[in-house]
Amino acid sequence: MSFEPVLKHINLSKLSRREKFIVAGGGGLLALFLLIQLVIVPVFERNARMTRAVQSKSQILADMQRLKSEYDSLSARAQQSEARFTQRDKGFTLFSFLDQLAGQARVKERVSYMRPTKTEQKNSPLKLSRVEMKLEAVTLEQLTAFLHGVETSRNMVSVSKLSITRRDQKEGLLDAILQVETLEL
Repeated sequence: MSFEPVLKHINLSKLSRREKFIVAGGGGLLALFLLIQLVIVPVFERNARMTRAVQSKSQILADMQRLKSEYDSLSARAQQSEARFTQRDKGFTLFSFLDQLAGQARVKERVSYMRPTKTEQKNSPLKLSRVEMKLEAVTLEQLTAFLHGVETSRNMVSVSKLSITRRDQKEGLLDAILQVETLEL
């Protein structure tokens, strides 16, 4: 639609002063509206988008820094574990370690059975070595000494399961089934 035919019929010189003022005010309002819609609103929208983008990137940066900190912590722990692996005696096996420790804790004659198993770990050169063993008719002190020896060993050995039952109430003897595990190369 063209405004030329409409503008031909309007003769500004014939308009009264009041009408000219109204036309000028309307034109000014139209110019102001166009200025706001075409210049000012896009600037504010762009600022709002930029602010949201900065906030989003700041959150991503904070997450990355947190993940880096976790990674560094895990890497340090992995290096410590690797160092402890290298400090183990050559030819270390969990079965022989537990057998030797049972002798030191004076419960070797109370070992009913020891069942070793090894499990290959996916995507890792390490193997999970596990020994289930049963101690019969041991005192609480003997069991505590044996468990302390397992848990404080420099060989990175831990008790993963423990079941204790009372054998004789008068003498205070216990039966214990425990599962001990470690990782081996």
